[in-house]
Amino acid sequence: MKNLEISVLSVEELPNVARSILKFAENKKVFALYGDMGAGKTTLIKEICKQLGSTDNFSSPTYSIVNQYAAKEKIYHIDLYRLKNFDEALAIGIEEYIIGDNYCFIEWPELIERILPGDIVKIEMKPDGNLRNLSIFRN
Repeated sequence: MKNLEISVLSVEELPNVARSILKFAENKKVFALYGDMGAGKTTLIKEICKQLGSTDNFSSPTYSIVNQYAAKEKIYHIDLYRLKNFDEALAIGIEEYIIGDNYCFIEWPELIERILPGDIVKIEMKPDGNLRNLSIFRN
């Protein structure tokens, strides 16, 4: 497993960080983002989507569970925070999102780890004051 470590001090750095993550991902399309509430997962996903060419109005899918954005291909932004169990994840069709050919960014992926493909990008975000430490892993 390969990993990349990035520390982010300000939102102005996010375009470069997003480009670095996409380059490191080597065309992998499923991203699982781990981190506490307020760690910056949604903010990072928004910037990665911009780097993929989307100009949509981005918002957190906490209540809708899944947001879809347009770019050269579809982008799915999934937030599993409100789901109570694995069966609820299956009910929203999570398997279709993670096995498709489109980009899929998943916040709070712990609930579905057992069905995540092996070739995904995992991003762990840890706040340290104003600093965000990112550990990015891929196979």
